[in-house]
Amino acid sequence: MLCVPAVALAPSFAPPASPAPQKNWKDRAEFDLYDAITKDTNPKTRLEKLQQWQSQYPTTDYNTERKTLFVTTYAALNLPRETTEAAKQLLADDPKSFTALYYIMYFTQLLYAANQSPDVLDQGEKAAKTILENINTPPPNVTDEQWKTLRPQVELLAHVNLGFIAMQRKNWDAAEAEFQKSLQMNPNNGQVDYWMGFVIASQKKVERIPTALFYFARAATYEGAGAMDANGRKQALDYVRRQYKNYHGGDDGFNDLLTAAKNSPAPPPDFKIEDASVLAQKKAAGEEDWKKAHPQEAMWKGLKETLTGPDGANYFNTSMKDAAVPTLKGKVVKLEPPLKPKTILLALDDGTNSTTADATLKLSAPLPGKVEPGAELTFEGVPESFTPNPLMVVFNVDKDKLHGWTGKNTPTAAPARRRPGKR
Repeated sequence: MLCVPAVALAPSFAPPASPAPQKNWKDRAEFDLYDAITKDTNPKTRLEKLQQWQSQYPTTDYNTERKTLFVTTYAALNLPRETTEAAKQLLADDPKSFTALYYIMYFTQLLYAANQSPDVLDQGEKAAKTILENINTPPPNVTDEQWKTLRPQVELLAHVNLGFIAMQRKNWDAAEAEFQKSLQMNPNNGQVDYWMGFVIASQKKVERIPTALFYFARAATYEGAGAMDANGRKQALDYVRRQYKNYHGGDDGFNDLLTAAKNSPAPPPDFKIEDASVLAQKKAAGEEDWKKAHPQEAMWKGLKETLTGPDGANYFNTSMKDAAVPTLKGKVVKLEPPLKPKTILLALDDGTNSTTADATLKLSAPLPGKVEPGAELTFEGVPESFTPNPLMVVFNVDKDKLHGWTGKNTPTAAPARRRPGKR
């Protein structure tokens, strides 16, 4: 994709009122043919006339003018290979011909896409660098005032071209530097944004991946002048979504990235995206702190994960069954019977505050009174059996190993006394 449109640089060659001493027309017919060429605004018929001029007058005092017209006419017909070949012939006569250098530079990307030739990159690089070396001087037939308007476009294309060439050569640092210059000149260029993301990502520096993701997101979201077309933006969006998830470990925060990229041509100073490994370390550190602060919940969480795993039955039979388990904590779900129960169904606490019973406490003797559902109890028990799905572990619990029971026996009511004289 060409990032900058061709500017109107075709030189204007007015036929001289009288031939200069050093140049002469072969005859009136040559002058008339040249005059017709310069007045023809249709590039197709103008090319036909140019070919006629070349055929009828193989040699001419106006050879440079003819070569220049071939370059600009092929360019108007959007023929990269023919334009570049004509430009190279023009450079043989004038190594600093701005017209030849400009169109070689302009068609570098298209020509390279067609044949992947290193020579195309070499000639494109030479043309762009020569133009930048002389950027302060207006080309022939361009006034200072005209150059003020044209120069930014030409300079921009030169930096984009040099970035493209460096990118094809896998010179990532040089490509980034050139794309950075072009985005400073014109921050609204979706294709360059995408290329910028690509060359930064290709440097394989983990700490710079967020910056690369930002530029990919910018290419996907920017919709103004200079944006990629709708299909290109969609492809960029799909790509950055996948890469963001790979780096960050999830989609959370992705919409914030898109918003930031859409509203700013460059990453804000405080821009950052945490990678999955850092988040995992923070999570692990947080879980470790939680385990230290909540040993009972942590113990049950670990047991629960093991018992519901593929080796749960083997673990229970070899490591838990008939072995005393340290203190666990849970909330009452159900009492059996509801008063003076001998069995309690608990939802053991693993940090998620579940209300689904996953432990059955079988007591050696009935408990006094009752407690309401949700009452918190702790106990030390001996596992007797378990089922994995839904998880239920049956514990035998001595009465003195249950803590937090607040139920009391209901006093027996005294028999009613009869009043005297009543039967």
